Amino acid sequence: MIGITRRKCCHCEELFLPDARNFKRQRYCDKPVCRKASKADSQRRWLQQPKNRDYFRGSVHVQRVQRWREAHPGYWRRLKARPVALQDPLIEQVPVNKQNSDISGKAALQDLLIIQQAVMIGLIAQLTGSTLQDDIALAARRMQQSKP
Repeated sequence: MIGITRRKCCHCEELFLPDARNFKRQRYCDKPVCRKASKADSQRRWLQQPKNRDYFRGSVHVQRVQRWREAHPGYWRRLKARPVALQDPLIEQVPVNKQNSDISGKAALQDLLIIQQAVMIGLIAQLTGSTLQDDIALAARRMQQSKP
């Protein structure tokens, strides 16, 4: 990181390396105690501005908050949604011909193809810079249709 120098944290006074995206304004390190101090300082500075001093006071603001709470019931109790997988779950296929499906000691052709397919998908994801299933499928179709 060229041009980014270590700084002294305004709370713990230890040297730290600021984040590259925010190095000009970052005055606190990433320790939880220092982050809490940063938040308190930020709120204090915001409330010191004349236009913000009475932002949370008065009947107008009480009514504003009450209207918002009526419009958003259970906001504080709401659970966070679980992340959704980027690809659909695989459906297990039952072997049709049991004679050919029980080959012990030899690697099945489909296992070899699955490994090659995973490698190919990884390669396409690296080339396109996207891990989304739809983007990989579109890129694979384009590659398949292009003539050498």
